[in-house]
Amino acid sequence: MTDQLEDTPLPLDAHLTELRDRLLRAILAILVLFIGLFPFANELYSFVSEPLRKYLPEGSSMIATEVASPFLTPFKLTLVLAIFAAIPVILYQIWAFVAPGLYRNEKRIAFPLLASSVVLFYLGAAFAYFVVFPLVFGFFTSVGPGDVAIMTDINRYLDFVLKLFFAFGLAFEIPIAAVILIWTGVTTADALANKRPYIIVGCFVLGMLLTPPDVISQSLLAIPMWILFELGVFFGRLIRQRENQIHASE
Repeated sequence: MTDQLEDTPLPLDAHLTELRDRLLRAILAILVLFIGLFPFANELYSFVSEPLRKYLPEGSSMIATEVASPFLTPFKLTLVLAIFAAIPVILYQIWAFVAPGLYRNEKRIAFPLLASSVVLFYLGAAFAYFVVFPLVFGFFTSVGPGDVAIMTDINRYLDFVLKLFFAFGLAFEIPIAAVILIWTGVTTADALANKRPYIIVGCFVLGMLLTPPDVISQSLLAIPMWILFELGVFFGRLIRQRENQIHASE
């Protein structure tokens, strides 16, 4: 029967051993990626800083205000990128740990949601880099006083862009959150649709809190969040209808 667990329960120590092994594999994946990426740390930083550097006035450059920044900043970037790149492995290890305890119908929807969440996170980070950064940095560098030299600290810049990467990556997970809420029965697609005015206001409030204090970046986060919410409601409604059809046929 589909409502019965496929696997017999394991003792607690077996679960803890399995959890340890999964964590070690995830950490090993991050370590391997970090070792592979670290020789290119400076090139990676150049790539990440390109959206700002191309808008700097002629003769200006980025600076390091701390003694260890030229080493620690690319090091930190490489570590974060290694974690970013290892997200599929990390989520797979989580999936492999929890999947034996799921019902068949839960597995049918959980794995596609997991894979979609990875893709959406990467799409959010890519949207931030290719769309948001050029607009934001172009705006910031154009409105400053003419007698002020723009020379951004490399560490502060990295902290700034990592914050935006995470903000947009997480914001693009909204469809997954909406689908899960509808699929688990916490709410319905119609109930979420009726709350649309509050959701729109909430998107702009989150855009204000998660991005720099300018209208451009706030709108560039809030509007995609709204669109993604609508997509989540749409797909959540489809999944719920399919689940009802499956239950009706059993």
